[in-house]
Order: sequence, then C-alpha cells, then structure tokens
Amino acid sequence: MADPGIVDPEALLRFWFGDEARARWFDSTPAFDDLLREHYLTTWEAGRDGALDLWAETPRGALALVIVLDQLPLNMFRGSPLSFETEAASRTIADAAIVQGFDAELDDTEKGFLFMPFMHSESLTDQQRCVELFRDAGLETRWAEHHHAIVTRFGRFPHRNAILGRQSTPEEAAWLASDDAFRG
Repeated sequence: MADPGIVDPEALLRFWFGDEARARWFDSTPAFDDLLREHYLTTWEAGRDGALDLWAETPRGALALVIVLDQLPLNMFRGSPLSFETEAASRTIADAAIVQGFDAELDDTEKGFLFMPFMHSESLTDQQRCVELFRDAGLETRWAEHHHAIVTRFGRFPHRNAILGRQSTPEEAAWLASDDAFRG
C-alpha cells in the first residue's frame, strides 16, 4: 500500500505542468514554496531515500522523479543547503532516462525539465552536456548557455556561496553586487 503522503508520478506531473505551478516555475513566491512543502515534502523525502526509484523505469515516471529531486527542493528549501541535497541524484535519474531514450517520448517542455539537472550542476562537463542536450533537442538554449557561462567563469555558482557556507572570491563578490548577477 502506498504511503498516503506520497503522490503518484502522474498526479505530480499534472500539478507541475498545470497552470498554477507553470506560473511559478521561474518566479516563485513564499506562498508557492509553502504549498510545495505542504503537499510534496513526504514525496521528496521518499525520493531522497530511494523509495521512489521504481518511478525511473518509465519515461513519465523518470521525469516526475527528476522534478521531485531537482525542482521541488529548490523551492521547498529556498536559501538552505537542502535546496541542493538531491541534485546529484536527479542527474543520475536524468542520465539513465536519456540513455534509455526516454526523452524521445516527452514533449519539448517535459524534455527541458528532464535536462535541467545538468543546468543546475557546478560541473563544467555537465554544463556542456546541458547546452548540447537543449541544442540537439531543438530547445531554446539561452538559459543553458547562461548557466554554462557562469560555471565557466567561476567554476561554480557564486549565488550559492552564502547558502553553502563558501567564501566568495573578490571577483565573485563584485559580480554578485552587479546588475549582471544571477541570484537563482
């Protein structure tokens, strides 16, 4: 019997790709972050602990798991190191899904979310892969190239430094104080 606090993959996808969530994908509010915590914290914890690994056996299940591990914590734990705790796991799921050709069974918007864990990586190799994935799928590459440029320049995302207890270099501090800074 499924845990009543864990949503199923299709319910998660209906929510994530529905109008309410879509409006907040890249413009969240504290209320939306609270809503995600209230409704999806147990699902995220199960994903973090490996209890949802079976989701990765289907294209839509893998996509749902990537969203649980990559997107939800960025909102639910905004400003906390927990925001990034399951980032590597999301890349592992995304990589396996791509290797299996699952991305070919998703629409363009869904593909973008399947590829996004590579955009969130501080690895230059992952950043390059992200740009290539978006380009090869015929998707807009602006944000993939933007993230790639930040990691190319700094070797990491400076806007994460304070959250992760890292010291910013003088160059990073100057950039963070500029109008060009990306604040995540």
